[in-house]
Amino acid sequence: MGPPEGRTRARENQAARRRTSRARTPRRRRCLLKGCEQRFQPRHRRQRYCSARCREQARRWSRWKAQQKYRTTDGGKRKRNGQSRRYRERVKSRKPPQPEAVSEDARVITPEHFFRTHMRPARLLRTLRTRAAKPFAAILLRILPARAGASAGAGAALAAGAHLSRTY
Repeated sequence: MGPPEGRTRARENQAARRRTSRARTPRRRRCLLKGCEQRFQPRHRRQRYCSARCREQARRWSRWKAQQKYRTTDGGKRKRNGQSRRYRERVKSRKPPQPEAVSEDARVITPEHFFRTHMRPARLLRTLRTRAAKPFAAILLRILPARAGASAGAGAALAAGAHLSRTY
């Protein structure tokens, strides 16, 4: 007996059968996490969330919901009341906090540091070339805000000092 007729057709049919016998990939679905609900292609049938982040958030919500249900039961109420009572006892037995010991050196601000933060850089002073004599302190301390008790008269008294004025 010879080979059956239409042997190529049998191969085509076998290939078609193999293709349909493969496990199908699940169709696109929405993420079940409330608020996300984006469409995704699941990698396996039971995948319900689009990402690991959504899966973790769903677990957190599930634990929270289980805790809420448990607290409504008699046993849960007793346990929670006991926790609250023990916490109140701990708070009562706490010692008052000791004031922090701070060394006095940490609070000292040297005059050099104070004035250096308010001084203008040298590159800006170069542009202040004027013919009239200006008091040195007026140039350097121009940006300082007026303090309590200071007035325009106090600045005038400072400008009168001959040793502070220089010509640029």
